[in-house]
Formats: sequence, C-alpha cells, structure tokens
Amino acid sequence: MKKKSVSGFEDLGLSKKMLAAIHKAGFESPSPIQAELLPVALNGQDCIGQAHTGTGKTASFVIPILERIDFSSKRPQALILTPTRELSEQVANEARKLSANRDDCLVACIVGGKSIRDQVVQLDRGAQILVGTPGRIIDMLGRRHFDPQTLDFVVLDEADRMLDIGFRPDIEKILRQCPTERQTLLLSATLPPPVERLAQRYMKNPQMVDLSQDEVASRDIRQFYVTVDKDRKFETLVRLLAQEQPKQALVFTRTKRGADALHGRFVKRLPDVAQLHGDLPQRKRDRVMKDFRSGKIRLMIATDVVGRGIDISGISHIINYDIPEFCDDYVHRIGRTGRMSSDTPGCAFTFVTREQGGELTRIEIRINKLIEPYEINGFEAARPKKAQAQVVEAPRSFG
Repeated sequence: MKKKSVSGFEDLGLSKKMLAAIHKAGFESPSPIQAELLPVALNGQDCIGQAHTGTGKTASFVIPILERIDFSSKRPQALILTPTRELSEQVANEARKLSANRDDCLVACIVGGKSIRDQVVQLDRGAQILVGTPGRIIDMLGRRHFDPQTLDFVVLDEADRMLDIGFRPDIEKILRQCPTERQTLLLSATLPPPVERLAQRYMKNPQMVDLSQDEVASRDIRQFYVTVDKDRKFETLVRLLAQEQPKQALVFTRTKRGADALHGRFVKRLPDVAQLHGDLPQRKRDRVMKDFRSGKIRLMIATDVVGRGIDISGISHIINYDIPEFCDDYVHRIGRTGRMSSDTPGCAFTFVTREQGGELTRIEIRINKLIEPYEINGFEAARPKKAQAQVVEAPRSFG
C-alpha cells in the first residue's frame, strides 16, 4: 500500500480548530518527523518515533492527543512522561499553545520542585492532559489524586534519557497501572536495548518511524573538535568565546562539580553567565531558564540531565567542555543548536585531550561523519608537554 504524501497540515484531515491553532503557533508545514508520525498517531496506532531533539517531535504527539480527546469529560485522558522538569514544562507549554482556542482544554504540569497543592488543584479542576516526570507522577498516584485507568494515551518522551537516569522502575510501575487498551507513543533519539525491551513489553505492534539515520551529520550543525591540554581547557574556552562571539552559548560539563567550578571562574567578571544543574533549587532553575530564553543570559554552563530541558532557538554555539561519557549524549548535546526554529546554522565544539582520541573516534562512528579540527588564532590549545601552565583570568565580555 502506497503511503499518502503529506506536504501540509491540511493533508492530515485535521479539524479546523486544530489547523487554526497550528498556524497561529507559527507552524507552516510539517517537519519530517511530524509528516511521518502524525498519520500513524492520528489512526490510534502505537508508534515509536526515533528523531533527535529540535525536529518538532513534541507537536507530533501533542496534535493527535488534542484531536482525539473528549473535551466534555473532565478526567485525565493523556499522560506525557519526560525526564526533566524543564522538558515537562516545555511540553506542557506546547500543549497549551496548540490548544489556545479551546477553552475546555486543561493541561497540568506535574513535576517535583513545585507546589504539590497547586498541582492537585489542577487535577481537581479536571485536567485532561498531564505532563510530568515519573517521580512526581508516582507520588500523585500513591496519594490517589488521579485514576490512571481513565487514561487513553501515554507518551514516553525522550525515553532513552529517562532510562539513563534511572526512571525505568517508575515508568514500568506507571505503565502497569494504565489501561491495557490505550495508545502508547514512545519518542527517543536513540534506541538502546533497554528502550527496545520497554517497547516490546508495554506497546502493541508499534509502527517504527526512524528519522535518526545520519540526521546529526545532515542537519545544519557545523561540528568541530579542539585538541586541548587538560590544564589549558579554561583558557581555550575563553579564547574560543572571544573568537566566535556567539549569540548564545551553552557549555556542557560532565558533573555538577565541574559546572560549579567553571561557573565560579566566570561569574565575577562576566555578568551574563549562569549555570544549570540538578542541585539548584527549582525556583532558581526557573529564573535562569527565563533569563536564558529572553537573551539576558548569553553563556550557560549545564550538565546533561538539565540540558535536555533547554529548547531555545537562540543558541548559536554548543561547547562540550568535557567530552560526553556516552556517544548518544553527544547527539543530544549538539541537538540544542541548529534547531528548526532558527535560520542560522549552529556550531558545536568538543574539547578533546590527547588521551581522548578514541572517544572522539567513537562519536564520529556514531554520527557517521568526521568532525573537523578547529584552531584558535595565535593560540595552541595543546602545547608542548614540558611547557609551564599559566593562570588565566575570566574575561569581562566575549563580544
């Protein structure tokens, strides 16, 4: 059977209200993941969508939910699980944006670090769409604040990351309490064996939509590596920022301690710098994200866990100050730039010590592309081994 071609949202048989909301939200035509996944999801079929961040995947599962929900019923009908608070809030906001012309649609964001009382009020008001992190959803189920048997739709967004950070037991506990007659959608940038086993156990003959192959290599992201000595990484970062003068830069470290240390060297001299990691109070994380979205913050230092919740079109440069521990983390990190809502190609830089050459090679194999070397004018990031280290101060601006 020949697949029907989808060139516009009008080809999908969507309601007039939905089409109006889509165009009001600024979507002109379906992205590749939307064109492939929407027809499957709209038919009520279980589906696995493999695509990287920034490809429009959120709308690909929010639109079918909004089209098929019974808005006359004030009961939870759709549950969307995400790995982080920030991503949950982002998905909830997307759902609200796409349902802006429906006064009878209520979206509740159920995450830790926020007032449980406020979230209970949202549930009591009759929210039909619940977006949240597994831990807080488990908490709400334990307190019997909503009945999972009323759910018709379950979405596992960024499933690979949820399993990476240890949410598998919570996810399985939630899924076991949901009706067997439901539609399940799983979105993931990668499909490692644990994700495949989860899909096999809790989904019914899911259709696979895979748009991940060579996607990192083909998207508008210029990728570079910088060979650097470990004790010269900070100076390399300072000079890279001065040479590139990014609109907004996101710097990734492997650990919260590393983020703290790097932020501490910048914060007293550079006013528009901030950090984001899991140990920060939620209120501060919210404020930092608000300032980053508005452009008030130009340099953000983050760890991988919270980095997944950053969806900002203004990010022009991704800098892997620490090479990621896993190849798939590289895919997720650089997906923060060169996003579909931005007309400017993004740039990704990875700092690699001489001892980490093998890790760089594994990343290149993963993305099926050779990453280009990058040089900083008048500076050797990897100096002769006997050269003495120098203490470098943070700049007061980088352009």
